[in-house]
Amino acid sequence: MNDRHFSNFHIAGFTYYDAVDVFDELKVGTSLTLKAEPQNPFDGNAVAIYYNNSQLGYIPTSMNEQIFKIIRCGHGDIFEVKISQRNEEATPEKQIRVLVRIKEKK
Repeated sequence: MNDRHFSNFHIAGFTYYDAVDVFDELKVGTSLTLKAEPQNPFDGNAVAIYYNNSQLGYIPTSMNEQIFKIIRCGHGDIFEVKISQRNEEATPEKQIRVLVRIKEKK
């Protein structure tokens, strides 16, 4: 099997969005979606992270440029995004870790 790992990170801004409303539903293996936000006033490469219709936060600024470009070019569907770690005892910004992999070619 090929190494499909692309990136992993904790969710930035986790305490400022909808995470508290859906936290009990967030388990290891839960699928997430990414959405580029080129008009974001704080970061022109911003990529928001969603669970269903609930925004959880963002890919950290230091790690979002490549993923942003791929999504903006219309290829965001190549990513498989899942929760890889959950730690209720950690500070909010470290409670959820996300894994981004390239989907297997069918």
